[in-house]
Amino acid sequence: MFTVAALYRFTPFDDPAALAPGIEAVARDGGVTGTLLLATEGLNGTVAGPGEGIAALLAHLRGLPGCADLEPKLSTATERPFARLKVRLKREIVTMGQPGVDPRAATGHYVSPSQWTEFIRDPEVAVIDTRNAYEVAIGTFEGAIDPGTDSFRDFPAWWAANRDRFHNRKIAMFCTGGIRCEKSTNWLLSQGVEEVYHLEGGILKYLEEVPEAESAWQGECFVFDGRVSVGHGLREGPHILCHACRRPIRPEDRQHPDYEEGVACHHCAAETSAEDKARFRERQRQIALARARGETHLAAEASED
Repeated sequence: MFTVAALYRFTPFDDPAALAPGIEAVARDGGVTGTLLLATEGLNGTVAGPGEGIAALLAHLRGLPGCADLEPKLSTATERPFARLKVRLKREIVTMGQPGVDPRAATGHYVSPSQWTEFIRDPEVAVIDTRNAYEVAIGTFEGAIDPGTDSFRDFPAWWAANRDRFHNRKIAMFCTGGIRCEKSTNWLLSQGVEEVYHLEGGILKYLEEVPEAESAWQGECFVFDGRVSVGHGLREGPHILCHACRRPIRPEDRQHPDYEEGVACHHCAAETSAEDKARFRERQRQIALARARGETHLAAEASED
């Protein structure tokens, strides 16, 4: 059994590149894999490993500037959900692409998981899912609005085109772990929206704390690791990943005529050319050969990016 830690922290790092080697060393020593992103605005990532390795890494991270009270969302996985460790330097730890966005300055009002269900059922509240469309497709909160965005950087344009729909309404937003809402609520405040709220700890905290019988959540929650999805109690969900388009699919979707492992699924079969599919088939052939040798092919690892 592996411990999975999803975490983020907005805090100023003067020189994130100087922090990376120490983080990587502690993680490798503890058998931890996954991805950690570092930028001048802070830290973000999901990692997994033995309990002791995760504990050592979290202790190290809490020693970084402004990270003493770092609170990860912890869950478990029956199989290692990441093939390798990546510690990367980025311009943003979650990309919104909007100048001046600073969650350290101001964010929306937090709504605890225990209060969220009742809060979003208020007819004066507009509930907006800030995640990508493929995430929303497998699960969301009842009554939530799906912006249909392909990436988080598309959210500001969607809001600009739709803001009149929400005149004089409270805005409640949510995402997987909370990081996207930290930025989106700060941005909405800068746009003059006065009543902005977001789910404290994100969907993961809600699924961990709120009993299924009392829940307003419908479906599964997409996660960016080998488990693909989780449900109430953070139990591993049924989804697998199409490694051609990186969308979640159910095991039974492999029986669809459009499905070919590593090449296409019913979501993406019409989106790629014959040349694309030929390239994917060759990649899948190389992955199969590597597996037969007991190795992990780089293309299989890249599918986690």
